[in-house]
Amino acid sequence: MAISPEVAPWRAWLLAARPKTLPAAVAPVVMGSALAGADGAFAPLPALAALLGALLLQIAVNLANDYADFVRGVDTPDRAGPVRAAAGGLISLPALRRGIVVVLALAALVGLYLIAVGGWPILALGVAAILSALAYTGGPFPLGYHGLGDLFVFLFFGLAAVCGTYYVQALTLTAPVVVAAAAIGALTTAILVVNNLRDIEGDAQAGKRTLAVILGPERTRLEYVTLLALAYAAPPCFWLAGWASAWALLPWLTWPPALGLMRRIYTAAGAELNKTLADTARLGLLFSLLFALGVLL
Repeated sequence: MAISPEVAPWRAWLLAARPKTLPAAVAPVVMGSALAGADGAFAPLPALAALLGALLLQIAVNLANDYADFVRGVDTPDRAGPVRAAAGGLISLPALRRGIVVVLALAALVGLYLIAVGGWPILALGVAAILSALAYTGGPFPLGYHGLGDLFVFLFFGLAAVCGTYYVQALTLTAPVVVAAAAIGALTTAILVVNNLRDIEGDAQAGKRTLAVILGPERTRLEYVTLLALAYAAPPCFWLAGWASAWALLPWLTWPPALGLMRRIYTAAGAELNKTLADTARLGLLFSLLFALGVLL
C-alpha cells in the first residue's frame, strides 16, 4: 500500500496516534504528581519524564492496534469508528512497523532515566509495559482479542501509571495512591469500553473477542456505568479516611456530565458513540485535574 496522496504524511501519523485518546495518558501522571506534591515529594524532572513515557506508550499501543487490526481483517471500510491509517491506505504497513519501533525506542530511552531514579521496580514496570503494549493486539495471544484489553488498560494506564508516577518522585507507595490509581484506571478503562461497544458487531464478525463481544451490549453498558461509579467513589474515600480535606470532593463537580454519559451509553450506537468516546476521555482528564487540585488543597 502507498500513502494516500489526499492526506499529508504528518496528518496521517497524527491520525494514527489518535490524539483524542491521549488524555488517558495525561490523567494518571497528573494524579500521581499531585499526590507526590501533597506529600512534599514532587520532583519536576521525573514527573515530566513520566508524562512523556506515558504519552509514548499510549501512542505505541495506538499504532500497534492500527497495524494489527488491519492485518487481522478487523478494520474494514464499513467500520463505525474513524478511518484508521493502515486500513485507509494512509500509511504503509512497513512504515507503520517502523513507527512502532521508533516510538517504543523513545519510550525506552525515557525509561532509562526513570530507572536511574526509581531503580529495579521501575525497570520491571517498564519492561512489563512495553511487552504488554506489543501484546495488546500483536503476537500469538493478543490481549485485546481475548477479552483482556480492559484489564490491560486498568492495570497499565491506571494502577501502574499513577503508582509509577508517584514512586519515581517519592520512592514509596501509600494506600491513597493505590485508591486514586484505581479511580483513574476505571475512567480510562471506560474509554475502551465505549470503543469496544461501538465496534462490537464488526469485532464479533472478525473474530476479535473483546470483553464487549463476550459480555454483549447490555452488560457492556453496565460495565461502563459501574466503572464511572467506582471512580466517583474514590473522592469521598479520601475525605472520610482523613487522607485529604473536603476539597478532595471537587471531582464531584463533574458528576452531572458523567450522568449524561451514563444515559447516553444506553441510547447511542455505532458512529454515535464516537462523541461519547471523546467526551469520556475529556471527563477522565477533568476528573483527574479536579481530584489533583483537591488533594493539593
